[in-house]
Amino acid sequence: MKQLLCRKEGIKKAAKIIKSGGLVAFPTETVYGLGADAFNPRAVARIFEVKNRPRFDPIIVHIADFSETERLWSYIDKRAEKLMERFWPGPITLALPKSDIVPDIVTAGLSTVAVRMPSHPVALNLIKEAGTPIAAPSANPFGYLSPTSAEHVREQLGDKIEFVLDGGRCPVGVESTVLSLAGKKPLLLRPGGIAIEDIENVIGKVEIAPPTSARPQSPGQLPRHYSPRTHIKLLTGKSEREGKKVGLFAFTPPSQKEDYEVVEVLSSTGDLVEAAANLFSSLHRLDRAGLEVIYAEPVPEVGLGRAIMDRLRKAAGSS
Repeated sequence: MKQLLCRKEGIKKAAKIIKSGGLVAFPTETVYGLGADAFNPRAVARIFEVKNRPRFDPIIVHIADFSETERLWSYIDKRAEKLMERFWPGPITLALPKSDIVPDIVTAGLSTVAVRMPSHPVALNLIKEAGTPIAAPSANPFGYLSPTSAEHVREQLGDKIEFVLDGGRCPVGVESTVLSLAGKKPLLLRPGGIAIEDIENVIGKVEIAPPTSARPQSPGQLPRHYSPRTHIKLLTGKSEREGKKVGLFAFTPPSQKEDYEVVEVLSSTGDLVEAAANLFSSLHRLDRAGLEVIYAEPVPEVGLGRAIMDRLRKAAGSS
C-alpha cells in the first residue's frame, strides 16, 4: 500500500485516484470511509467487491456543498432543510427520494439515496478536490469492526485499495445517524453520532425502525454487524463469566479486574461522548488480544448510548 499521507499533496493524489475510478480510504469525524466517485457505477461496484458487501446494502453519498443535494435528491422538504441547517456538516445522514442521475448500484435499487456532509476537514477537502460526491461505506470488510484509525484500515483491507489518507483518530467514533424523510413520519434507520433526542428537538417525534434480516433501507440495519472475530457477549449479570481467557469491555472502571485477561474502559467518568469515541478502538484492541470471549457491559441508552448499544447488540448478534 502506498505511503499514508494527509497533507495537501496527499489529498490531491487521493482526489486524482477518485476521479480515475479508484478507491481511497479517508477519515471522517465518525469512522474511516472507503470512497469512490458516486457517479461512476464501475468504481462503486469495486467497493462491494473489496468489502465483500452484499449488493442489497445501500451506500451513503458524501458531499461538501449544500447545492449538491439538489442534484442528488428529487426534492428537499422543510424537515431536511431544518436538519441540514442545524447539523451539517456533521454525523447525520438524510435519506430522500433520489434523482435519476444517482446510479442504482449506490442505492441498492432503492428509490431513496442517503446523503451526508461530513465535518472532518480532510473529508471535505477531498470531496471538493475530487469535484464529485463520494459514495463511501466504512473502510473494512463487510460486517466487521468499523475503522477509526488508518491503522485499522491497513489491518483489515491491506493492499486491496489504492490509497489511504491518514487523518488520525476519528473524533466521534460511531457511524452517522441515518434518518429517512421519504415518508410522512421521520424514521430513524440507524442510531449514530447525532442523538435522536437532538433530532426531535428540531423536527418533532421520530419513529424507530427495527433491525431487519430482509432488504435493508440503510447501512447497519442487519441484525449482525460491527462484529469482532472474537465472540462477544453482552453482560446481564455477574455470574455469566465463562472461558479461560476472557476480556471485559467496560463502560466505566470495574471494581474487579483480576477476573479478566484484558480490560478496556470506555470512559473513566461515564461520559457517553467519550465512550462512543473509544468504542471501536477498544474493540479492535480486545480482538487482537487472543481472547476466547469478550464480555461487554451495557451503557445507558440515552443520547449516544443508544448508538453504542446498537453496535454492541449487533456485534453480539443479539439485536
